[in-house]
Amino acid sequence: MLLTVKMMKPFYTLQEGNELKLVFAYQYFSVVKGDEVYQFIPVESNEIRINLKTKQIENLTDIFVFQRGTRIFRVPLFQLLQISDLLEHLQAIAQFYIQQIQSEEEEEAMNEEITNLELQNLYRLIDKALLEGDRDLFMELTEKLKTEEAAQ
Repeated sequence: MLLTVKMMKPFYTLQEGNELKLVFAYQYFSVVKGDEVYQFIPVESNEIRINLKTKQIENLTDIFVFQRGTRIFRVPLFQLLQISDLLEHLQAIAQFYIQQIQSEEEEEAMNEEITNLELQNLYRLIDKALLEGDRDLFMELTEKLKTEEAAQ
């Protein structure tokens, strides 16, 4: 049984930290099985949770239910991913959020590096004050160093 996603629009998306929840409702998610269109019905699971850091889907065992008239079929999310093009649709939806997380991580790493460089410079200035015997500058810089280290 091969399926293709006909339409997939989350009813809403919710980002909580590194987790992205895509919540689906009636008429927002449909698949084609054979020549027939089946509509998603939220009787069991209604969301897909994606870890934005690992890019992994976290609720693979959740059951999704689709209906056409009186016919219904249930399929676990992991199987739906194997027998359909669902992953391509999820990647398109999640890409913006993944890039946002990566940008935040890059900015955090850069800020950390800047802080480390500033501390190294402060240590060098303290060493220079010691070498030159500048007690006032040494006291001022060590006080600043204490403040910087306490802030971290």
